[in-house]
Amino acid sequence: MRCLVALPRSPRLRDRFADRLTSPARGLGRSSPNPALVETVTELLRLPSPAPKPQSLAFDGTRLWMGSIETNRLYSIDPHTWMARDEAPAPGKPWGMTVVGDEFRVVTGEGADDDRFVRRFIPGHGFKNDGSFPAPDDTGSQLSYDGERLYLSQWYNQKILGLDERGGVQREIGVPHGICGQAFVEGRFYLVTTDDEETGDYWLTRVDARGATPVSEDIARIPFAARALAFDGERFWSNHREADQIVAFARPNAS
Repeated sequence: MRCLVALPRSPRLRDRFADRLTSPARGLGRSSPNPALVETVTELLRLPSPAPKPQSLAFDGTRLWMGSIETNRLYSIDPHTWMARDEAPAPGKPWGMTVVGDEFRVVTGEGADDDRFVRRFIPGHGFKNDGSFPAPDDTGSQLSYDGERLYLSQWYNQKILGLDERGGVQREIGVPHGICGQAFVEGRFYLVTTDDEETGDYWLTRVDARGATPVSEDIARIPFAARALAFDGERFWSNHREADQIVAFARPNAS
Protein backbone atom coordinates (compact mmCIF):
# COMPACT_ATOMS: atom_id res chain seq x y z
CA MET A 1 0.00 0.00 0.00
CA ARG A 2 1.61 3.29 -1.06
CA CYS A 3 1.15 6.73 0.47
CA LEU A 4 -0.61 8.99 -2.03
CA VAL A 5 -0.86 12.75 -1.86
CA ALA A 6 -4.19 12.84 -3.68
CA LEU A 7 -7.17 11.38 -1.83
CA PRO A 8 -9.32 8.72 -3.54
CA ARG A 9 -12.32 9.85 -5.56
CA SER A 10 -14.79 7.67 -3.67
CA PRO A 11 -16.20 9.61 -0.67
CA ARG A 12 -16.07 6.46 1.46
CA LEU A 13 -12.42 5.82 0.59
CA ARG A 14 -11.61 9.50 0.96
CA ASP A 15 -12.99 9.43 4.50
CA ARG A 16 -11.01 6.28 5.20
CA PHE A 17 -7.70 8.01 4.50
CA ALA A 18 -8.47 11.62 5.43
CA ASP A 19 -7.67 11.23 9.12
CA ARG A 20 -4.10 10.42 8.24
CA LEU A 21 -3.64 14.03 7.20
CA THR A 22 -5.77 15.75 9.83
CA SER A 23 -6.15 13.82 13.08
CA PRO A 24 -3.66 13.66 15.96
CA ALA A 25 -3.42 10.52 18.07
CA ARG A 26 -5.84 10.53 21.00
CA GLY A 27 -5.62 9.19 24.54
CA LEU A 28 -1.81 9.05 24.88
CA GLY A 29 -0.21 8.86 28.30
CA ARG A 30 3.11 10.39 27.20
CA SER A 31 5.17 11.05 24.12
CA SER A 32 7.40 8.37 22.65
CA PRO A 33 11.19 8.79 23.07
CA ASN A 34 13.43 10.08 20.32
CA PRO A 35 13.44 7.26 17.71
CA ALA A 36 17.19 7.79 17.19
CA LEU A 37 17.84 6.67 20.77
CA VAL A 38 16.08 3.30 20.68
CA GLU A 39 17.83 0.05 19.82
CA THR A 40 17.40 -1.80 16.53
CA VAL A 41 15.70 -5.20 16.67
CA THR A 42 17.98 -8.23 16.39
CA GLU A 43 17.01 -10.35 13.41
CA LEU A 44 17.10 -14.10 14.07
CA LEU A 45 15.72 -15.50 10.82
CA ARG A 46 14.86 -14.14 7.38
CA LEU A 47 13.05 -16.75 5.31
CA PRO A 48 11.29 -16.87 1.93
CA SER A 49 7.53 -16.50 2.07
CA PRO A 50 5.58 -19.46 0.64
CA ALA A 51 3.62 -16.95 -1.46
CA PRO A 52 4.27 -13.42 -2.78
CA LYS A 53 3.26 -10.30 -0.86
CA PRO A 54 2.99 -11.75 2.66
CA GLN A 55 0.77 -9.34 4.61
CA SER A 56 -0.85 -10.89 7.69
CA LEU A 57 0.60 -13.18 10.38
CA ALA A 58 -0.62 -15.11 13.42
CA PHE A 59 0.82 -17.89 15.59
CA ASP A 60 -1.57 -20.58 16.85
CA GLY A 61 0.78 -22.20 19.36
CA THR A 62 2.26 -24.65 16.84
CA ARG A 63 2.22 -23.07 13.41
CA LEU A 64 2.72 -19.67 11.90
CA TRP A 65 -0.12 -18.55 9.63
CA MET A 66 0.48 -16.08 6.82
CA GLY A 67 -1.98 -14.32 4.53
CA SER A 68 -0.89 -13.20 1.05
CA ILE A 69 -2.52 -10.21 -0.65
CA GLU A 70 -1.15 -11.48 -3.97
CA THR A 71 -2.88 -14.88 -3.91
CA ASN A 72 -5.71 -14.04 -1.44
CA ARG A 73 -4.94 -17.23 0.47
CA LEU A 74 -3.89 -18.22 4.00
CA TYR A 75 -0.95 -20.57 4.56
CA SER A 76 0.06 -22.50 7.69
CA ILE A 77 3.82 -22.87 8.10
CA ASP A 78 5.79 -25.23 10.34
CA PRO A 79 8.36 -22.82 11.85
CA HIS A 80 10.87 -25.65 12.43
CA THR A 81 10.94 -27.08 8.89
CA TRP A 82 9.59 -24.00 7.09
CA MET A 83 7.16 -26.19 5.17
CA ALA A 84 3.73 -24.85 4.23
CA ARG A 85 1.30 -27.50 5.50
CA ASP A 86 -2.15 -26.15 4.69
CA GLU A 87 -3.66 -23.33 2.70
CA ALA A 88 -7.12 -21.88 2.29
CA PRO A 89 -8.72 -19.29 -0.03
CA ALA A 90 -9.87 -16.03 1.54
CA PRO A 91 -12.90 -13.99 0.37
CA GLY A 92 -10.64 -10.99 -0.24
CA LYS A 93 -7.20 -9.65 0.54
CA PRO A 94 -6.18 -10.87 4.03
CA TRP A 95 -4.84 -7.64 5.53
CA GLY A 96 -4.56 -8.87 9.11
CA MET A 97 -5.42 -11.80 11.38
CA THR A 98 -5.27 -13.15 14.91
CA VAL A 99 -5.99 -16.34 16.79
CA VAL A 100 -9.22 -16.55 18.80
CA GLY A 101 -9.28 -19.88 20.63
CA ASP A 102 -9.25 -22.61 17.97
CA GLU A 103 -10.33 -20.14 15.28
CA PHE A 104 -9.02 -17.04 13.57
CA ARG A 105 -10.39 -13.62 12.84
CA VAL A 106 -9.17 -12.16 9.56
CA VAL A 107 -9.50 -8.63 8.19
CA THR A 108 -10.34 -8.94 4.50
CA GLY A 109 -10.52 -6.28 1.81
CA GLU A 110 -13.26 -7.20 -0.64
CA GLY A 111 -14.50 -5.87 -3.95
CA ALA A 112 -13.27 -3.03 -6.13
CA ASP A 113 -13.34 -0.57 -3.20
CA ASP A 114 -11.43 -2.90 -0.85
CA ASP A 115 -14.36 -2.91 1.62
CA ARG A 116 -13.12 -4.13 4.99
CA PHE A 117 -14.69 -7.01 6.91
CA VAL A 118 -13.66 -9.04 9.94
CA ARG A 119 -14.18 -12.66 8.91
CA ARG A 120 -14.30 -15.84 10.98
CA PHE A 121 -11.94 -18.59 9.79
CA ILE A 122 -11.81 -22.16 11.09
CA PRO A 123 -8.78 -24.22 10.00
CA GLY A 124 -9.89 -27.21 7.98
CA HIS A 125 -13.37 -25.73 7.47
CA GLY A 126 -12.70 -22.39 5.82
CA PHE A 127 -14.37 -19.00 6.25
CA LYS A 128 -17.78 -18.76 7.90
CA ASN A 129 -20.38 -16.00 7.59
CA ASP A 130 -21.51 -16.60 11.17
CA GLY A 131 -19.41 -14.42 13.45
CA SER A 132 -18.27 -12.10 10.65
CA PHE A 133 -19.06 -8.37 10.45
CA PRO A 134 -18.14 -5.17 8.57
CA ALA A 135 -15.17 -3.29 10.00
CA PRO A 136 -16.15 -0.05 11.81
CA ASP A 137 -15.89 2.97 9.49
CA ASP A 138 -15.13 0.50 6.67
CA THR A 139 -11.44 0.60 7.64
CA GLY A 140 -8.91 -1.38 9.65
CA SER A 141 -6.09 -3.80 8.96
CA GLN A 142 -4.40 -5.50 11.94
CA LEU A 143 -5.95 -7.58 14.73
CA SER A 144 -5.10 -8.92 18.17
CA TYR A 145 -7.03 -10.73 20.92
CA ASP A 146 -6.54 -10.43 24.68
CA GLY A 147 -8.51 -13.56 25.59
CA GLU A 148 -11.77 -11.66 25.99
CA ARG A 149 -11.92 -8.88 23.42
CA LEU A 150 -10.91 -8.46 19.79
CA TYR A 151 -8.86 -5.38 18.88
CA LEU A 152 -8.76 -3.85 15.41
CA SER A 153 -6.21 -1.20 14.44
CA GLN A 154 -6.77 1.65 12.01
CA TRP A 155 -3.44 2.61 10.45
CA TYR A 156 -4.08 6.15 9.31
CA ASN A 157 -6.44 7.03 12.16
CA GLN A 158 -3.66 5.96 14.57
CA LYS A 159 -5.90 4.07 16.94
CA ILE A 160 -6.85 0.63 18.23
CA LEU A 161 -10.53 -0.22 18.60
CA GLY A 162 -11.77 -2.76 21.15
CA LEU A 163 -14.74 -4.58 19.58
CA ASP A 164 -17.60 -6.71 20.82
CA GLU A 165 -18.63 -9.90 19.02
CA ARG A 166 -20.80 -7.94 16.57
CA GLY A 167 -18.17 -5.34 15.73
CA GLY A 168 -19.44 -2.63 18.06
CA VAL A 169 -16.72 -0.31 19.35
CA GLN A 170 -16.27 -0.69 23.11
CA ARG A 171 -12.97 1.15 23.52
CA GLU A 172 -10.70 3.47 21.54
CA ILE A 173 -6.95 3.69 22.19
CA GLY A 174 -4.88 6.38 20.47
CA VAL A 175 -1.26 5.74 19.49
CA PRO A 176 1.45 8.14 18.25
CA HIS A 177 2.08 6.55 14.83
CA GLY A 178 0.35 4.72 12.01
CA ILE A 179 -0.15 1.02 12.80
CA CYS A 180 0.92 -1.74 10.41
CA GLY A 181 1.27 -4.68 12.80
CA GLN A 182 -0.31 -5.70 16.10
CA ALA A 183 0.10 -8.39 18.78
CA PHE A 184 -1.07 -8.71 22.37
CA VAL A 185 1.60 -10.06 24.73
CA GLU A 186 1.44 -10.34 28.54
CA GLY A 187 -1.19 -7.66 28.99
CA ARG A 188 0.22 -5.09 26.58
CA PHE A 189 -0.03 -4.27 22.89
CA TYR A 190 3.03 -4.50 20.70
CA LEU A 191 2.72 -2.67 17.40
CA VAL A 192 4.66 -2.20 14.20
CA THR A 193 4.37 1.53 13.55
CA THR A 194 5.53 4.23 11.16
CA ASP A 195 4.97 7.92 10.50
CA ASP A 196 5.66 7.66 6.78
CA GLU A 197 5.79 4.32 4.99
CA GLU A 198 8.00 5.80 2.26
CA THR A 199 10.91 6.73 4.57
CA GLY A 200 11.76 3.30 5.98
CA ASP A 201 11.38 4.47 9.59
CA TYR A 202 9.50 1.73 11.44
CA TRP A 203 9.31 1.00 15.16
CA LEU A 204 8.24 -1.66 17.60
CA THR A 205 5.90 0.32 19.83
CA ARG A 206 4.57 -0.95 23.16
CA VAL A 207 1.23 0.32 24.46
CA ASP A 208 0.10 -0.34 28.01
CA ALA A 209 -3.64 0.35 28.09
CA ARG A 210 -4.41 -1.27 31.44
CA GLY A 211 -4.74 2.05 33.22
CA ALA A 212 -7.14 4.91 32.64
CA THR A 213 -4.61 6.63 30.38
CA PRO A 214 -2.72 4.42 27.88
CA VAL A 215 1.08 4.75 27.87
CA SER A 216 2.89 4.36 24.56
CA GLU A 217 6.63 3.87 24.05
CA ASP A 218 8.83 3.11 21.04
CA ILE A 219 11.15 0.36 22.32
CA ALA A 220 13.04 -0.61 19.15
CA ARG A 221 13.62 0.35 15.55
CA ILE A 222 12.68 -2.10 12.78
CA PRO A 223 15.08 -1.66 9.83
CA PHE A 224 12.69 -2.71 7.09
CA ALA A 225 9.17 -1.89 5.88
CA ALA A 226 7.41 -4.36 8.17
CA ARG A 227 3.84 -5.61 7.88
CA ALA A 228 2.03 -7.57 10.63
CA LEU A 229 3.29 -8.82 13.98
CA ALA A 230 3.02 -12.21 15.68
CA PHE A 231 4.62 -13.58 18.86
CA ASP A 232 5.44 -17.27 19.33
CA GLY A 233 6.24 -17.10 23.03
CA GLU A 234 9.91 -16.27 22.51
CA ARG A 235 10.33 -14.14 19.40
CA PHE A 236 8.40 -11.79 17.19
CA TRP A 237 7.60 -12.41 13.53
CA SER A 238 6.85 -9.86 10.83
CA ASN A 239 6.70 -9.67 7.04
CA HIS A 240 9.09 -7.82 4.77
CA ARG A 241 6.33 -7.78 2.20
CA GLU A 242 8.11 -6.12 -0.70
CA ALA A 243 10.99 -8.62 -0.42
CA ASP A 244 8.59 -11.62 -0.15
CA GLN A 245 10.24 -12.60 3.13
CA ILE A 246 9.14 -13.43 6.68
CA VAL A 247 11.42 -12.22 9.46
CA ALA A 248 11.83 -13.37 13.07
CA PHE A 249 13.45 -11.01 15.56
CA ALA A 250 14.30 -11.18 19.25
CA ARG A 251 12.08 -9.63 21.85
CA PRO A 252 13.90 -6.43 22.87
CA ASN A 253 15.41 -6.29 26.35
CA ALA A 254 13.34 -3.18 27.10
CA SER A 255 10.09 -5.14 26.72
